[in-house]
Amino acid sequence: MSKEQQLPPPTQHATRHVKGGVEYQNVSDDYMKNRQLRRGSAGPVLLVGLGVGYVIAGQYAGWNFGLAQAGWGGLLIALVLMGTMYTAMCLSLAEMSSIIPTAGGGYGFARRAMGPWGGFLTGTAVLLEFVLAPAAVVTFIGAYLETLVGISGPLVYLVFYAAFITLHLYGVKHVLKLVFGIAVVAVFGLAAWYVGIIPYFDASLLLDIEPTDAVGASAFLPFGIVGVWAALPYAMWFFLAVEGVPLAAEEARNPVRDIPRGLIGAVLILTVLSAAILVLGPGAIGSAALQESGNPLIDALGDAAPALSWFVNVIGLVGLVSSFFCMIYAYSRQTFALSRAGYLPRVLSLTNGRKVPFLALIVPGIIGFLLTLVGSGDLLILVSVFGATLSYILMMLSHIILRVREPKLERPYRTPGGIFTSATALVLAVAALTAGFVVDPSVILYAAAAYAVMIAYFAFYSRHRLVAQAPEEEFAAIEDAEDELESVSSLDSVDSRA
Repeated sequence: MSKEQQLPPPTQHATRHVKGGVEYQNVSDDYMKNRQLRRGSAGPVLLVGLGVGYVIAGQYAGWNFGLAQAGWGGLLIALVLMGTMYTAMCLSLAEMSSIIPTAGGGYGFARRAMGPWGGFLTGTAVLLEFVLAPAAVVTFIGAYLETLVGISGPLVYLVFYAAFITLHLYGVKHVLKLVFGIAVVAVFGLAAWYVGIIPYFDASLLLDIEPTDAVGASAFLPFGIVGVWAALPYAMWFFLAVEGVPLAAEEARNPVRDIPRGLIGAVLILTVLSAAILVLGPGAIGSAALQESGNPLIDALGDAAPALSWFVNVIGLVGLVSSFFCMIYAYSRQTFALSRAGYLPRVLSLTNGRKVPFLALIVPGIIGFLLTLVGSGDLLILVSVFGATLSYILMMLSHIILRVREPKLERPYRTPGGIFTSATALVLAVAALTAGFVVDPSVILYAAAAYAVMIAYFAFYSRHRLVAQAPEEEFAAIEDAEDELESVSSLDSVDSRA
């Protein structure tokens, strides 16, 4: 590590006690200079591409496990519910990202609304999502490679992690352009698959899973009403991670305007893609045949179109790579923001000469790779979804709190429907959170263990060493100052009357 990248020595400034039982430390100017991202690297088009790129892997694999929980009809209902949740949530996040355009994303929103503990819990939930999601995606990459060339396993996972972390180290501007290009190719592959599979569509195959004796079971809902609930985490896979767009705020040209456009544009595109896949895939080969598939789009084609199967398999691999690539970006920026503010070890937020947070890329990547050695793709999905839904709940609570407590706060973009919209997303997120436990109760243990470690670190160490100059903390400090002024004004008014 170069001399200029070393952490500055602790300052002699006294810590400042604030609401929530945390302590801040003032740091030197060099501290923030060594933790700068490259601004102005992305406009609205690249941000839409980033949003689609985050999620496109979910169109190629993962969603189909929901067929085993709910059948086609149940997964369709789950998709409608989760599509509604993500649309409402993105509209709410668009408002908050226009208020607090920082790399902290959801952590920054919750920090303003619910204090340091709320910010920490939200930020670590987002981090849990984005560390586990690429681990799940890389296992699907392995499944696609096994179909194409017969290789898979830990060596493949290691090569992909190493290669794409290295690409990220090169610089964000080139990365975002590459992400956009990969996302366009992946969407083109889906379009080719749509056209090629239509001749094989048979509506009767959608409902070919035999009904069970569950309550409310039928051909449309073979696993009953509860099956719809259990399918929610897999329906989320069609959209999971689109909420990562605000993490690019400090690298956007005009974050106040462009982040909302990126969020809303991406979720609309993903809604159309998801609906077409859920209808055409099971309708070509049958829902029963896709319940456990690691490569559902190719399996849906079967042996009917070998040339198209090969083409879509190659493009599908591109789509998986796109999401893997984008999720690495997301976990690095969330790690960077939490570290810069002192919630995580400060060394993780150091940036290199290209203004890339190199340790925030490498350390979570090592953790993700190790997780691929001990967890299956569907389990990693469920734990990732747990982190995601928990962060959704906290972010939607933040939207509601800010609307109620700070109605006069400047909002360059305002959520259509206001609190009703964020409350809708909140209710659906609670349903999705509990659904993961229905599918696999062990999710509680894994998620609780991860959270226990992070909460213990914050409670016993980092909450006493937060950084006052971090952007997300400064936004909160402005609120504290405004509250103090209001209190002083109120006292002066009382004194004058007296």
